[in-house]
Amino acid sequence: MSASGGISLPFTAIGAECLSSTGTSSLRSPASPPPVTQRSITRDSAEMADIDNKDQPEMDPADMEDVEDVEEEETGEDENSKARQLTVQMMQNPQILAALQERLDGLSGSPSGYMESLPKVVKRRVNALKNLQVKCAHIEAKFYEEVHELERKYAALYQPLFDKRSDIVKAAYEPTDEECEWKADEEEELTVSKQDEMKEKAKLEEEKKDEEKEDPKGIPEFWSTVFKNVDLLSDMLQEHDEPILKHLQDIKVKFSVLEQPMSFTLEFLFEPNDFFTNTLLTKTYKMRSEPDENDPFSFDGPEIMCCTGCTIDWTKGKNVTLKTIKKKQKHKGRGTVRTVTKTVPNDSFFNFFTPPEVPESGELDEDSEAVLAADFEIGHFIRERIVPRAVLYFTGEAIEDDDDDYDEEGEEADDEEGEEEADEENDPDYDPKDAVPPAECKQQ
Repeated sequence: MSASGGISLPFTAIGAECLSSTGTSSLRSPASPPPVTQRSITRDSAEMADIDNKDQPEMDPADMEDVEDVEEEETGEDENSKARQLTVQMMQNPQILAALQERLDGLSGSPSGYMESLPKVVKRRVNALKNLQVKCAHIEAKFYEEVHELERKYAALYQPLFDKRSDIVKAAYEPTDEECEWKADEEEELTVSKQDEMKEKAKLEEEKKDEEKEDPKGIPEFWSTVFKNVDLLSDMLQEHDEPILKHLQDIKVKFSVLEQPMSFTLEFLFEPNDFFTNTLLTKTYKMRSEPDENDPFSFDGPEIMCCTGCTIDWTKGKNVTLKTIKKKQKHKGRGTVRTVTKTVPNDSFFNFFTPPEVPESGELDEDSEAVLAADFEIGHFIRERIVPRAVLYFTGEAIEDDDDDYDEEGEEADDEEGEEEADEENDPDYDPKDAVPPAECKQQ
């Protein structure tokens, strides 16, 4: 959360690809730790050596004399080799590694003192650079405002296609044979004989189904299937939400016009149902794209400042966001027992339309901030991914693309492990006999 109380909005679509030529980006690199000086390394090495020595058993005086005799005869090469062995031995000691990690953790993010050591005239010029950076932040803010306007412009071009998609889903329009043709990828193509066999089989199955029941209208449970296929959304769904989401016919994104403050609204359109009387549920996210005067360097692109939901007019007894519990209470004096009924909040996707309110001060407790951060992420994901690519989430193809990204990370991790193994083999002090085999490789 920024100093102004908003949460940065990740521009994963147009914003990420339309960064200006000056290198402006909505991502900020983490602060690099200050350099470690030779003196601090020497001091740390000495401290680590002391820790290591504490764990070593005392040597016999006779053995000590033998060691001294050998050291006197060592050449410069032997001393270097021994130093390497000592380093390897130290780095294998858990206490030494823990001390080193503690030292690095203390250095990370701490000022190096370099700025304080600069002459006054140089500090003055650095201040000039900071003023230039503030101007860059204001230009970046204007850039994102234009990105938002560009999104609004192209949303109008996409909308006729999305409307036709909605008509097909809810059976208001039946696509032609030409519109239904889809050329499969080469990997998916089968031999002609296999295709004919499958077509004949599919035809028989369709005829059998037609005899058993009427032809389904549109694409049943389109949006509820999309929600179930996406982990971020399926985690919000409860069993009692699913019958309601079957009535969801469309989701639209509406952008604010140029004269209005930057915002976007998610519109959920429902067919008439037994659960509530609304046919439209909305969620509006208000954004800001300007640097904070008190902390201009914290600007990291547009921020979602707050969001507002809507009132759901639930049918009596159908409100899935509440549940009734019964408690038994015993009277202290008479000993009689009575049953008390209470209504308490219930987990449901439809709590999405009643987000926590952001106070005017912008200050939130940790729980509310976490809830809002998750809410903003979900709203942004629906806007940027779900609405534009709904059919790919329905078929699972978009999810496969996401899985491919994770596979690449796994391959990188495997490569790193391979490099570590290669390093061990190239280590002159590495002895394969000392290597401990994995538990699953040990013979019984």
